[in-house]
Amino acid sequence: MVTNVSSFGRSGLADFVLQRVSAVVLGLYGLCLAGFFAVTPDLDHAVLVGFVDSLTMKAFTTLAVVALAMHAWIGMWTVGTDYVRRHYFGRGHTIYLAMYQVVCLGAIFVYVLWPLSVVWRVSGV
Repeated sequence: MVTNVSSFGRSGLADFVLQRVSAVVLGLYGLCLAGFFAVTPDLDHAVLVGFVDSLTMKAFTTLAVVALAMHAWIGMWTVGTDYVRRHYFGRGHTIYLAMYQVVCLGAIFVYVLWPLSVVWRVSGV
């Protein structure tokens, strides 16, 4: 039985906790955005850029993007290990699983770099 969530090795309990924490962060981020849109009557480009350009929102967006990446990786890793199995792919299943994981990591890497480059580059434009 796994009882240590803070260990560096992979464990189902750690993945479970990371999934739930990342979901909470993403939910809070969504509520923050929805709240901003709900309470801002005169929304225009300058107001939106001012909101997104604040250090607090940049930090929260960075946290949300990292949480999304963790959430996606755990989900995709689970799908890969559940469906790319010897039963379906034969002896070469390990190669297929490695290729699947490399493609997933590459996509997640791009999906992290792109929004962060946009958010940290915004400066009143």
